[in-house]
Amino acid sequence: MPVYEYRCKKCGYQFERIQKMSEPPERRCERCGGSVAKLISSSGLMFKGAGWYVTDYSKKLKEDKKEKNGEKDKKEAAKPATSSNKPPDK
Repeated sequence: MPVYEYRCKKCGYQFERIQKMSEPPERRCERCGGSVAKLISSSGLMFKGAGWYVTDYSKKLKEDKKEKNGEKDKKEAAKPATSSNKPPDK
């Protein structure tokens, strides 16, 4: 359910209400009983997960990652092989 903000025209008190979209708006201030105005406020919407960011669809970034991974593979292939089957020195 959405959160609506109201401000009293008489005393300036500001408050929030969680209401269904089908419910009628508040008309009176909970403090002084004066009339209220509905405010326009920022939404509390949050996008999470893949697909919401520019970087998720950037071909250039994907190509850069592939190139970097290729460089790592080349570096690891150039390292001398070590055997871990040796018994420990005593």
